[in-house]
Formats: sequence, structure tokens, C-alpha cells
Amino acid sequence: MWETSEKDGRRVSIDERRAMIAEEVNRRSSIQVSDICERFVVSEVTARNDLDKLERAGKLRRTHGGAVSITRTITVSYPDQRMNLNVEAKRAVARVAADLVTNGDSLLVDTGTTTLEFVRSLYEKRSITIVTSDLSIATFADSNLPHAEVLLLGGVLRKNHRYITGSITADILSRIHVDKAFLACDSFHPDCGFTTEFTGNAEVKRLMLKQSHEHFMLMDASKVRRPSFIEFARPDDLMAIITEADPQGAIAGAIEKSGARCALLLANEGRIAEDEARAVERSVDERTDGEAIGRQTTRHVQ
Repeated sequence: MWETSEKDGRRVSIDERRAMIAEEVNRRSSIQVSDICERFVVSEVTARNDLDKLERAGKLRRTHGGAVSITRTITVSYPDQRMNLNVEAKRAVARVAADLVTNGDSLLVDTGTTTLEFVRSLYEKRSITIVTSDLSIATFADSNLPHAEVLLLGGVLRKNHRYITGSITADILSRIHVDKAFLACDSFHPDCGFTTEFTGNAEVKRLMLKQSHEHFMLMDASKVRRPSFIEFARPDDLMAIITEADPQGAIAGAIEKSGARCALLLANEGRIAEDEARAVERSVDERTDGEAIGRQTTRHVQ
């Protein structure tokens, strides 16, 4: 039944055992405590502890008597398979973005695979509220973030997509005021700003910016390319842009040219440090006070 290592289960290390469990649950879609006990000759207490640890690490979701795969469920939710592109870059961006969230925050989360990775990184946050138009994000948060309240925006489900849009969505958004918005884009071009391929989506993104106090763009470096159909934001609309790399300095150059008070956070498979967090906080304060001189700040997150 198990397709992982054929080593004697009693001889593998704890880390090896947990890695094998995670691999197996993704292969099968689900697993039972009894399966783990039989394979590794461990007690039910040990098996449940392994599943708890893996859930906290975001590898699976606990159920009564076992666990189910997060990865397989999420991958199926996106018919265009975007979840499988630039995965490590998106996760690095997501980890940095998650460090900008504090307990008690209310968040607007845009539709997209990078923002989905961001929500997956919020397990340790407490008393947060997530407002989104994305069905996969709402489903994941409801099932896997026990300390988050989830508000799914109403409206029209775009055909063959996993997000909601339209005039009803816009009307609901116009009544909501949140602490922070985390947005995604289809592309960024220095001359055209942040763009998306669907006009209805652009309207929702603009409203997310308008109805939030702090605004962040999450993107991997592959999004620096020719513009998509319609623009919805420029660097000076944002507190920070988070990406893993800046090809040919395109993003930094656009920030500098516009004079925007916008931090550029370059993730490097790590988490945001305290000084980078303070830099973003200063950017927020400066925007609120309206006294600072326009400038761009580039931070490398180690």
C-alpha cells in the first residue's frame, strides 16, 4: 500500500517517518491513524502527534481518526494548474508577506496562487479576519485556519474560474474597511504598472486598495513581463511590493521613477526581519502623515 521507502518502520528517524507520512497522504488524498500505526509499529498517540506536527507545518489537514491532503485538494481547485508554477518562489514571497500580518488584523486577500500560498502561511496567526473573493482561498482558510474568521464576498462566479466578481461584489466591498490588503497581478511592466487580463477583476482589485489602510503586492519575478489587458495599480498605490527577485531592476526603477513611498522586499527563502518590518511600518506612518519625501526602499530578506 505504501509507496515510500521500504525501510523497516521501526528504524527510521522521526523526521523520516513524518516525511513518509506526508508523501503518502498526498499520494492517497487521505490517511488513517491505524495505517500509520501498522506501517511504523508505533502507538496511536505517536501517530496522532505526527499528524498534529505535520498539520502545524501546513503539510496536511487533520480529520477525525486521520488526515487529508491539502496539496491535492488545492491543485484540483485551479483548473489551469497555475499552482504548479514557480512554487518555491511563491512560497518565499508568502512567508515574507505573512510576517506583515499581526494578530487581530482584518485582511482583504486577492484571488491568485501566490495569495493562496500566503494564506497557507497564516496558521500561527490569531483572531484574524480574511475577506476574499476566491473560493479556494476561502475553503482552505475555513478548513485549516482555526483562529481565522472567513468572509467570502458575494457576486458572480466567473465561468471556469475560482473567484467571484461583478457589481454585487463591488457593492459589498464598498461597505468593508480592513487593516491590510494583499493583492496579486497577472503582470507588471515599468511603463504600465500592475495589470490583469479581466476587467471585472481589475475593478475588484482597485476596490481592495481603496477599502484597506495598508496595501501590499505579492508577485513572483516571472510576472515582470509584457502587460496584460488592463491596469489596476501603480507602485505609488502600495506600501510594499514583495517578490523573490527583481529582473534587471525593473521594479526598483519604476518605484524610483515615480517617487513612490513604496518598499521593495526581496524574499530569499526566508522570513522578514524586524528591521524590514519597521521599514514598512515607517512607510505606512509617512503615508498617513503625508510629510515624507518620495523614495523607494529595497530590502533583501535573508
